[in-house]
Amino acid sequence: MSALFGIQLFSRWMALCLLFGLFLGLQTSASSSSGLRSSREDITTAFRPKQPPHIIFILTDDQGFNDIGYHSRDVRSPTLDKLASEGVRLENYYVQPLCTPSRSQLITGRYQIHTGLQHSIIRPRQPNCLPLDAVTLPQRLQEAGYSTHMVGKWHLGFYRKDCLPTRRGFHTYFGSLTGSVDYYTYGSCDGKSLCGFDLHEGESVAWGRGGKYSTHLYTQRVRKILATHDSSSQPLFIFLSLQAVHTPLNPPKEYIYPFRRMGNVPRRKYAAMVSIVDEAVRNITYALRKYGFYRNSVVIFSTDNGAQPLTGGSNWPLRGCKGTYWEGGIRGVGFVHSPLIRHRRRVSRALIHITDWYPTLVGLAGGNVSQYQGLDGFDVWPTISEGKESPRLEILHNIDPLNRHSRGSFKEGHGLWDTTVQAAIRVGDWKLLTGDPGHGDWVPPQILTNFPSSWWNLERQTGEKRKSVWLFNVTGDPCERHDLAVHRPDVVKELLARLVLYNRTAIPVRYPPDDTRANPSLNGGAWRPWVGEGEEEENWDGIYYKRGKNRKRKCRLCKLQSFFKKFNLKIMSKKI
Repeated sequence: MSALFGIQLFSRWMALCLLFGLFLGLQTSASSSSGLRSSREDITTAFRPKQPPHIIFILTDDQGFNDIGYHSRDVRSPTLDKLASEGVRLENYYVQPLCTPSRSQLITGRYQIHTGLQHSIIRPRQPNCLPLDAVTLPQRLQEAGYSTHMVGKWHLGFYRKDCLPTRRGFHTYFGSLTGSVDYYTYGSCDGKSLCGFDLHEGESVAWGRGGKYSTHLYTQRVRKILATHDSSSQPLFIFLSLQAVHTPLNPPKEYIYPFRRMGNVPRRKYAAMVSIVDEAVRNITYALRKYGFYRNSVVIFSTDNGAQPLTGGSNWPLRGCKGTYWEGGIRGVGFVHSPLIRHRRRVSRALIHITDWYPTLVGLAGGNVSQYQGLDGFDVWPTISEGKESPRLEILHNIDPLNRHSRGSFKEGHGLWDTTVQAAIRVGDWKLLTGDPGHGDWVPPQILTNFPSSWWNLERQTGEKRKSVWLFNVTGDPCERHDLAVHRPDVVKELLARLVLYNRTAIPVRYPPDDTRANPSLNGGAWRPWVGEGEEEENWDGIYYKRGKNRKRKCRLCKLQSFFKKFNLKIMSKKI
């Protein structure tokens, strides 16, 4: 009986995924069978606003595909739903699987392989940050005459002052520098014992400002910026990088009460946190209207990566979760709301990536994007505003030479690519993954807290641990259930060749070991820059260090090992 029930349930889920593919309205494009191109060249000149618009970019943290009202029944987000329905909803929109990668690509318009941030995230104790030679989005907007402000989570490094938001293009900054803080106390821990205060005003620690829930505190700051800025004198750029809905799950109790009938406690708290984000966006859009910004404004809403189902989030019916290159980790929730959009109230299924916001917003500001070298993003305003085809035909999700799978080989990569290396790319309808893409489960929304543990593994693909290459037609199979790598070796070879071409442009990975000088106890109890201006950081060999094993060993053998690791890394970066 239980087996029959399991078969029936699986059949229903399969049907749901097929319906989901139809819902996306994606049809097989000509690019699947024709040659591979990186962009379309026939995009005509788009309608542009007469004046540079005020730009409000709202980025949420760990909000999954199924964590917004228009995708989910158990999450309530009436404001977000309304703004999306009145604007352009992005249903083929991609971000990166983790915090730092998405933020770095948004701010620079470059893939991770072109900034050295291919591997993981920037840890609090790492002497690492966004490359100082990269001209950032807010810097370009400053050049165009914008007043630029950032509120919220930075997570792009802070080991020296030159890495701080106020040195990277923002006139003002208020928020946290690390990846995760307590919503009330603003304490941040790297491990269990190394903790410090992390709330900053400009380049100073904002002592005494804790106690208020961060989403409320950050919203209050955004409203203050709007209230004190003359909307007619200077265009405004606000980057609101919310901590929500990242763990810890501790929203104010009054927001949990409306979800009291939800049996799963983490999901209940998570839904409450989404409702607080919705309230924050409502208050901000009200302020835009109240202070005269709205008629000439562009509001962009985006998540930074997929959700973590074990802590209340949901990417259903997509496969995978935060930290993976399955669709559940990288297909983002996003929309654009603006009176300046020519064709509003529609759903866009054009291919868009988070790197595209850089040239798009600079173009809206009146900048000449064609003058800028090294951008991986495209100006997609014609796509958003007028419904034209996206200039983007492919996305390099990433190549991480430091993340290697136990299985794979050049042979499995048809002699073109070492399939032990974690990599993912989408070209047209096709998506290729190599190495270890991360946990590939389909996790349905849990109704009860005490779900049988076997249900978590109901659709786990245990046999795939032996694989190192996957190919999906994500247009027709967005849930990634049908691996076509064996059936379409021709497409596999084409996409592997694209990976090879991209990898030739990659720079070495920058992922230094922890620096003991970052300890908050050595810096007044707070996370703050610890390397002085003009001071050189310690040398490191540019390879991945496992946490807890960062001590340097002074011996001749270790120096030889370091030399060969450097040598091998350079070879990997160019010869994979």
